[in-house]
Amino acid sequence: MVISMSQNKQILNYQDIEKEHFPCTKEWWCAEGFFTTAENNKKWSFKASLYQGILKSKFIVSAYTITIFDLNNKKIYNYHSENDSCKLESEKDRFYIKYDKSYIKGSFPNYQMHFNDLKNNINLNLKLNSKTTPYWIAQQVTDGWLPWGLGYYRYGFIPANNIEGTIKINNKNFSIKGKGYFEHIWGDFSFLNLKKLKRSIKKTLSTYSKLISWWFHNQEIKIPKSIRFSTDNRPFGYDWFWTVLDNDWSIFYGNIIFWLLEGPATGILILKKNENDYIEFGNINFKYNKMKYLSQYDFYYPIELEIVAVKGNKKLYLNFKNISECFEDFYETTDKKIFLGFLICQVPCEIDGYYFDGKEKIYINGLSKMEFHRLLSVFGHNTLNFDIDISPKSFGIKSNFNSHLLEKNFDIHLQFLPKPKLKIKFNKINKKDLMIS
Repeated sequence: MVISMSQNKQILNYQDIEKEHFPCTKEWWCAEGFFTTAENNKKWSFKASLYQGILKSKFIVSAYTITIFDLNNKKIYNYHSENDSCKLESEKDRFYIKYDKSYIKGSFPNYQMHFNDLKNNINLNLKLNSKTTPYWIAQQVTDGWLPWGLGYYRYGFIPANNIEGTIKINNKNFSIKGKGYFEHIWGDFSFLNLKKLKRSIKKTLSTYSKLISWWFHNQEIKIPKSIRFSTDNRPFGYDWFWTVLDNDWSIFYGNIIFWLLEGPATGILILKKNENDYIEFGNINFKYNKMKYLSQYDFYYPIELEIVAVKGNKKLYLNFKNISECFEDFYETTDKKIFLGFLICQVPCEIDGYYFDGKEKIYINGLSKMEFHRLLSVFGHNTLNFDIDISPKSFGIKSNFNSHLLEKNFDIHLQFLPKPKLKIKFNKINKKDLMIS
């Protein structure tokens, strides 16, 4: 990658993508990728993250997690380790963070990464070469600042990288090549901290204001034909994906969920076309095409997704299909009166679709890693749907309330035109019959 003098100045402004910001409340670095092993032509995916944070009790904690997907055999390897007495190892004069024997080091555009899975006897050694400049989420809206409760944070990423190296499994070495993603998130993540609020209130309120104004500016005001809500999609969960396309484009998507099962996303989609060509979409509609049911939590999460993003005369259509077993990582809460805990689901996918630039439709395909963060409730799965019928001769609303808590399904049809009419019916739900939908 050739770097010009003008780019050198830009790269200096992006050092936050790498460098440590301790003692902030939470901070982590994450790498993901798809690669092929040369000796047997097998396809793999991975995610590795190094985390450090300061708890309310002022204890410093650190953690390391790696998940490796054998996409050919649909097998998953996972390893997690925590240390509740110290932060990650790091150095002042260069970017170098380490947990036990796993580390990330280097400087843009070249990084070295070593990840250990001590449980499954796997070592992953990578060289990552960035093919695009770093970018901040909402960079064109808030200069890369994002709100969190009454605090704020920064989310930087490099979406297009070449990776090569080796993977050692059960003492056998394999050469690998593929495409990767790298991110760094840091901030205070405060919900209600009065001391921090005094220092950050202006920045937090300004950030909220800019994002809300930008979101409304990008929406098309219209009456929807249907609205679908689910208790599975309660705040403060999110939908996320990173996509690498065969034409070397890359896509980032983050959606903060507010009960909706389909419709407008309250997040952002970023399309990276060329080295410095980033397009931020704020008018996004999503639809879950296939869900997976986890009976132990009475909970559904999506494994196939459809996205339509529009900006002016530009349109991006994406269709995601699951290609592997999904990894579900559950974290229990200490008090289970309302919430059981939270779940992070990783879903490797194939993607197809098209991009219309106002003149030409470009068909695209590639690979994607979707991730869904959900807060699980003791009340289980419940949905509320509205279908609105509006025409010159008729007007009515059909609603459906499906409650696993009550073990009942209610259908209500309220018609206003051409004649007022009300129909109500319900039936009992047998949870034993629930399957993947």
